[in-house]
Amino acid sequence: MIVVIDYGLGNLGSILNMLKRIQAEAIISQNPDQILRADKLILPGVGSFDNGMKNISELGLRDVLDLKVLKEKTPILGICLGLQLFTEASEEGGLPGLAWLKARTIRFRVENSPNHLRVPHMGWNSVKKIKDSAMLAAFDADWRFYFVHSYHVVVDDESDALLKTHYGYDFVSAVQRDNIVGVQFHPEKSHKFGMQLLKNFVQSV
Repeated sequence: MIVVIDYGLGNLGSILNMLKRIQAEAIISQNPDQILRADKLILPGVGSFDNGMKNISELGLRDVLDLKVLKEKTPILGICLGLQLFTEASEEGGLPGLAWLKARTIRFRVENSPNHLRVPHMGWNSVKKIKDSAMLAAFDADWRFYFVHSYHVVVDDESDALLKTHYGYDFVSAVQRDNIVGVQFHPEKSHKFGMQLLKNFVQSV
C-alpha cells in the first residue's frame, strides 16, 4: 500500500489518479496509523516551505515520518515542495526542514541571464541522467517533465543527484539517497514520462 500524505498542500487527486492508471494500490491520508502501515510513501507539495513544515508539525506527522523514513527505511518520493522539505532549510522561509538530506533550497538566480529568464521556472523541460538507478528504468534522452517552481535544491553531496535540468544553469531536478527519492517536477502532470517514473518508484525502489 502506498500512502500519499495529505498535509494540506499538493495535487493529491492528480497523483492518486496517476497511481490508479498504473494499477498501484494507494490511498490519500494524514492518519498516522495508516502512514505507519504504508509500504511506500509519497510527499507531494505545492506552496511555501514554512507552511509545509508547519502543517506537518501541527498534524503530528514529524515523528511518524522520521520513524518510517530514517529507521524503517520505507521508500518515499517527494514531489516539488515535498522534495524541498527533505532539505535542511530554504531561502523561502525560516523554519528548519526535515533534514533527511544534506542539502538546502535556494531561489533561482537567473535575473542576469542573457535570455532574460523569468522566475518561476514554468513549463516542460528535459532532464539529464546523472547516475544509474531503478528509478530511471526505461530512461532515454526524450524524457521531459512539467515544472512549476521558483526554488530548487542544492545538494552537499553530488552523489545524491539523480537528474539535472538546465534553466539558466544546471540544477538538480531529482535526488536519490537510499530509500529517499525526490523530484522537483510534477510527474502527475508529465503524461507518459511521469507515469513511467511513478511506475519505477512503485515497482523498483
